[in-house]
Amino acid sequence: MDGASVVRLLLLAAIWGASFLFMRIAAPELGAALVAEIRVLLAAMFLWAASVFFKRSLRVGENWRHYLIVGFFNSALPFILFSYAALQLSASILSILNATAPLWGCVIAAALDRQRIPVKTFSGLVLGVIGVGVLLGFDTAVVSEAGWLPCLAAIGAAFCYGIASNYTRRAKADDAFSNAHGTMWSSTLILLPMVILFSSTEQVTVITEGAVLMSVTALGVICTGIAYLLYFRLIKDVGAASALTVTFLIPVFGVLWGGLFLNENMGWHTFCGGVIVVIGTMLVTGFSPKNLFKNRSAHV
Repeated sequence: MDGASVVRLLLLAAIWGASFLFMRIAAPELGAALVAEIRVLLAAMFLWAASVFFKRSLRVGENWRHYLIVGFFNSALPFILFSYAALQLSASILSILNATAPLWGCVIAAALDRQRIPVKTFSGLVLGVIGVGVLLGFDTAVVSEAGWLPCLAAIGAAFCYGIASNYTRRAKADDAFSNAHGTMWSSTLILLPMVILFSSTEQVTVITEGAVLMSVTALGVICTGIAYLLYFRLIKDVGAASALTVTFLIPVFGVLWGGLFLNENMGWHTFCGGVIVVIGTMLVTGFSPKNLFKNRSAHV
């Protein structure tokens, strides 16, 4: 991985880590449904502009079912679950729970393929569970009864990513850019009824407030639209396996941004639980830091 790719990897991790900061700011003011809807709508509009610039057209007639399935599991449902969780959980915890997605992906893949989980992978899964237990069991927001439902929502969002990764691995899919573009529009349609049912006029009027407007705009344009473009560029330059290492870096920035801008309490359990989750994820995915600097061998 050359210097430019390392910079892109760190920038992408910083951007995706910041998404939990922006959700934490916007969700209490707008509600989960409206935050998720604005996020995918702005991302869809940004990617549409990018598609015009790059002359990339969507084959909606051929792929609309695929866009709906991926949009539901990879954007609409996890975005609204994370936004709901952000009503009570810190950005730090959200970013670490997000890192469990590869763990769920492994479990789902093993169940679908009816294969035994190797000892190393199983050890990683156990570590991941222990890490989540340390992270949440010693957090005062989760110890209270009201805190467990948001916690389950965040874990459910990561589980959705595991479903989406397994589906796209098996599906006859469109190219990566068109997948992102098409699924943002499908997610916008999927979330619209939720906005109508659960959002109020008062919440809509809050959108124009400075911090809220900045947060939802950053979520849609930067953390989703621009982030996808960065991610696809990384896949092209270094391969899918190396690009996925961003998963291990996101919690670092999620904890950093939460501490710097929201003064979140980062106790020993935050660091210990986060490190255990990341190590467990590395074992599950078979990642080694040495792989970052090998010549690219897999391309999408």
